Amino acid sequence: MTTFKQASPLVTQSQSNQHFVEQYQKVRRFTEQLCEPLVTEDYVIQSMPDVSPTKWHIAHVTWFWETFLLSPALPGYKSLHPQYAYLFNSYYNTLGQRHCRPKRGLISRPTVKETYAYRRYVDEHVLDLLGQLDDEQLTKLVPIILLGLNHEQQHQELMVTDIKHVLSCNPLNPAYVERLATGASSVPILAWLSFPEGIYWIGHEGDGFAFDNEGPRHRQFVQSFQLASRLVTNREYLEFMDDGGYENPLLWLSEGWATVQQEEWKAPLYWEKLDGRWWIMTLSGLREVDPAEPVCHVSYFEADAYARWAGARLPTEAEWEVAARDVPMEGNFVESGLYHPTPLSASTTNGKLAQMYGDVWEWTQSSYAPYPNFKPDPGAVGEYNGKFMCNQYVLRGGSCATSLSHIRSTYRNFFPANAQWQFMGIRLAKEV
Repeated sequence: MTTFKQASPLVTQSQSNQHFVEQYQKVRRFTEQLCEPLVTEDYVIQSMPDVSPTKWHIAHVTWFWETFLLSPALPGYKSLHPQYAYLFNSYYNTLGQRHCRPKRGLISRPTVKETYAYRRYVDEHVLDLLGQLDDEQLTKLVPIILLGLNHEQQHQELMVTDIKHVLSCNPLNPAYVERLATGASSVPILAWLSFPEGIYWIGHEGDGFAFDNEGPRHRQFVQSFQLASRLVTNREYLEFMDDGGYENPLLWLSEGWATVQQEEWKAPLYWEKLDGRWWIMTLSGLREVDPAEPVCHVSYFEADAYARWAGARLPTEAEWEVAARDVPMEGNFVESGLYHPTPLSASTTNGKLAQMYGDVWEWTQSSYAPYPNFKPDPGAVGEYNGKFMCNQYVLRGGSCATSLSHIRSTYRNFFPANAQWQFMGIRLAKEV
């Protein structure tokens, strides 16, 4: 397995016009690189309301640059098409009416070709703007430039997970990319690492970029706890399934049990039993479940039920952050080109935490809520995170679809408890 290490943040606020030009081009190129394995028909399908067509993603991130950077900075700027703002606005109510999210797959026009022409049009204007800004103007625009870069990286991850769901609905089990060999692995025995109680600083600090929901930095008392040395594997999750985990209501939260019954869950998303053996749909097609890989595509409900079955619990997000702060930021990220979690390639964890970053987003038991004294930014950009702080749970650590330059120990991802289609997995915690 190729392991990537984070050298430095994507950008800082003290760099030149040329640096931002290069970073803008780098991020925009990677979006299109992720689209290279696709054919035109792949771009337009919406397989469920939570999934957006690839064409919509590449248009939406372009609309974001146009709306939040170009229009305010360039008086008289005109969009390539006046209705694109209606089609490609996601959820910014203050910016006007928008197309219905579950019906994005019905937008056959603009065509894929026209969508790429829209991207080129906006790219030309952004690059011209970045090239002519003086130091004072650049300093004022740095925050929105940084947000735009990180916003596009978020949608790059969504493109990967959404196209996986789209391809999984095809009975031909098509592959997005060929599978890369990762080698056999003997997964080390799960060990428990202890962390002392104390008052810890939680949240982002420093000059590097962070989303608004990662602050304000604040102190929080954390009880002593233990964290599992590695992620839960498919083999361990199969033991839960074989022990009747999906049939035992005592293991499930009430809403989780109702969801299991309603959706008839028997296994993680993308698992299928054929001739008595479990198979999983991956971005490299259908293949047999590898017992050594981290289990993924499990909801919060499933992660919580498994933890209860295992005599443990899920960590709080504060516990996860305390444990992760001194862990090297390395792992299986989107740069590896694997697009799937890989077995831990070590015979032992040597008393250290492994797989904290990459592979799968790790569910925590923490509801997604504002930190003390959190206030959303003024204007439309304030709708980015704050208004979603309800009825969702926090995940940490990034996944095999996340860019390495995008992740931090303070990064707070969030999804509803029944969501499965992201690369979501399990790390256990328990009391000391």
